[in-house]
Amino acid sequence: MILDQPAFGLGAHTVSLGEALVGLAAIVLALLAAMAVGLWRASAARKEAARRSGELEYRLAEMAGQLRSFAEATAERDSHLAHRLDARLDQVSSRLGQNLTDTTQRTADSLSKLHERLAVIDTAQKNITELTTQMVGLQDVLSNKQARGAFGQARMEAIVRDGLPAGAYTFQATLSNNTRPDCVVDLPESGLKLVIDAKFPLEAFNALKAARDEGETRQAAQRLRRDVSVHIRDIAQKYLIAGETHDTAILFVPSESLYADLYETFEDLIQRAHRARVILASPNILMLVVQTLQAVFKDARMREQAGLIKSEVAAILADVERLNDRVTDLRKHFGQASQDIDRIAVSSDKIAKRGLRIEQMELKDASAPQDGDDGHEGGRSESPRLVAGR
Repeated sequence: MILDQPAFGLGAHTVSLGEALVGLAAIVLALLAAMAVGLWRASAARKEAARRSGELEYRLAEMAGQLRSFAEATAERDSHLAHRLDARLDQVSSRLGQNLTDTTQRTADSLSKLHERLAVIDTAQKNITELTTQMVGLQDVLSNKQARGAFGQARMEAIVRDGLPAGAYTFQATLSNNTRPDCVVDLPESGLKLVIDAKFPLEAFNALKAARDEGETRQAAQRLRRDVSVHIRDIAQKYLIAGETHDTAILFVPSESLYADLYETFEDLIQRAHRARVILASPNILMLVVQTLQAVFKDARMREQAGLIKSEVAAILADVERLNDRVTDLRKHFGQASQDIDRIAVSSDKIAKRGLRIEQMELKDASAPQDGDDGHEGGRSESPRLVAGR
């Protein structure tokens, strides 16, 4: 055959024409396969390039849309910002105008108040002038011993009158030894009287304040000590009466500064007053004493009312006991009424049932108790009742 004929030789081996054709065909097929793979790869590359190009175009379009949205949003924000700036400028202008108006109004008010205060200052100046005149008058009053005593007594009377009931004190009362203290307070229950007397050693006090050297100070202190000692002795001798007055009396000093100087500088006078059972009291101390007496009078009134309160409580307890008895009787009446109502209900039920039987013409012998008769209502002997016929 032709295909078996030798075509060429490769060394010692001889390649036939058929083998050569087969080898050529294999080479051609390999080339075709390589070309097909190359074409497929080129097609795949073109598809990939086309896909990437599409994606790129989509991203470009998306970016263009975003840029467009951004531009629109930027334009809207710019417009909103311009509108807010205009509104803010209007508010600032309005507020500035209002502030100017308010400032003008406040300035006018301040000027008006300034004029009013100047008028008040003028009035105060007039009052100060009048007060100066009154102080000069007060100085004249205090320079007179009798007027000064009346001033101290008036201050003491004002404190007592404001703090105690009207019937608890007496001014300028006469004691059994014909002495007349400035004030007498009737203590409750004991029947004793608390004596209050006002003293005002102003001359010695002023002399002590006006002393310029040690000698004048010593003389003024001796004078003040002597005057106060005289007042303490007079009160202890005149106003402490056994069985009539309280064993302690009050010496009222109508000056806080004088009272403070006495307690700070003249301790021996304070001790002497304590031994004489005389208590020195300034206006503030007298107010405390009066408040204590208020509590004493209130306690005494409460004790006076204790008997009445006790009798009223006993009457209330008796009323409560009677009320309890009446509630018990009422409870019994309610129990009896409840039993009567139950019996009435039983009788009503029997009447209703018998009426129903009469209506249905189902009458029976009345000699036999029916429906729980207790022998009091349904147990009467009756003639045989008619039986319904047809």
